[in-house]
Amino acid sequence: MDLKQLIHDDDAVSPVIGVILMVAITVILAAVIASFVLGLGDAAGDSAPQVSVECNTQSDFMNHTGGGALEHDDLDASTGSLNKSAGANYTAGDVIIKDTVNEDTQLIWNNPDGGSSSVIAEC
Repeated sequence: MDLKQLIHDDDAVSPVIGVILMVAITVILAAVIASFVLGLGDAAGDSAPQVSVECNTQSDFMNHTGGGALEHDDLDASTGSLNKSAGANYTAGDVIIKDTVNEDTQLIWNNPDGGSSSVIAEC
């Protein structure tokens, strides 16, 4: 092994490492931009509330019996109307629908951000 040759040798690993780093940065940037464009980051908090209800079709009521609080403005009833007025919240023990409950009654939650809705209770 010639020491003079080793000192003047220009072969190195740094160009290979540089190319690998540039490819990695490009892939990461593409993933971040794709998540913003496709809106994948916004969908994480848009799940319907989990609640328990009691339906009594003979006495015509649907009660909130447990789970999260429900905002009146985010709810719709498939039959009849909701028991409280706009801006109110329903918590455990509250009557949600009164006087119009039958076997087909559904409580529908509308996402406040728009675009989606879910049936969260059904008789």
